[in-house]
Amino acid sequence: MNRILLEIKKVMLDSVKEYLPQIHLSDLEDNGAVYYMNGKNGTEFDWYVNEKVSDFMMFYNDEANMGAVKTTLYNDGGLLIYVYGEQGKAVPQKIESYLDVTEEEILSLAVLLRNEADDKSIWDADIERMDTDKEADAAMVKEFVSNAHDYDDMRERKTLLGQVAYVSKRIMDEGWKIGYMYRDEVVQENDSGWVFMAGNEDDEYTEDYRNIQLMSIHSVMQYDGAIWKHITAPVGTRLIRVSAEEFEVDDNTKEIYMEKIR
Repeated sequence: MNRILLEIKKVMLDSVKEYLPQIHLSDLEDNGAVYYMNGKNGTEFDWYVNEKVSDFMMFYNDEANMGAVKTTLYNDGGLLIYVYGEQGKAVPQKIESYLDVTEEEILSLAVLLRNEADDKSIWDADIERMDTDKEADAAMVKEFVSNAHDYDDMRERKTLLGQVAYVSKRIMDEGWKIGYMYRDEVVQENDSGWVFMAGNEDDEYTEDYRNIQLMSIHSVMQYDGAIWKHITAPVGTRLIRVSAEEFEVDDNTKEIYMEKIR
């Protein structure tokens, strides 16, 4: 088995011994098997969007089958470990650690995991089921790296979710859906440039700063998910809502579709 995977398994077993001393391997699924949890996003997505390989898990061997130990390996070698006591029901113990490996070695592991797991439709499986004794060759790594641009839009979306937008209080306080959205040049750090309005505000309303609030794109998304497909649109974009779930470019020929959520 790949030496990084062997180290990860050792770290997870050591975490069980230290933080779950009452637990025996027989209390864990398949006597402490480590599962590679690539079924949610896939190896390439996690590498290019989340800057890690997919997570590794140990599970309790009982009817609930909840997680006992979760380990995340980041591109830079950082490890984040969560240990879940009380058969997975307790607030997890968080441990930060580091593997003494290069990013090139972790990249090689990511390539190998994609080829030996994802590409063979092996999902969320015991790492010992995979053929990882070999090394990823140069051609495999080159092909994996060439796919990086396929995830540019996803990376931008992830960044945008943590950035702020200007939001009319007609939306959050009065319950109107977003009817008009436009993107300006950013004016401050962590600014997305997005402005979200209900569409029934007049100039007097919008010029009063007390009627506008700053919110993260993620928070706005929770309120009105229809904006999701448009948030990577460039500066200068102006969109109006034309139905319950659709926006179109504002060409001044259509009225804004107005709807209240509450």
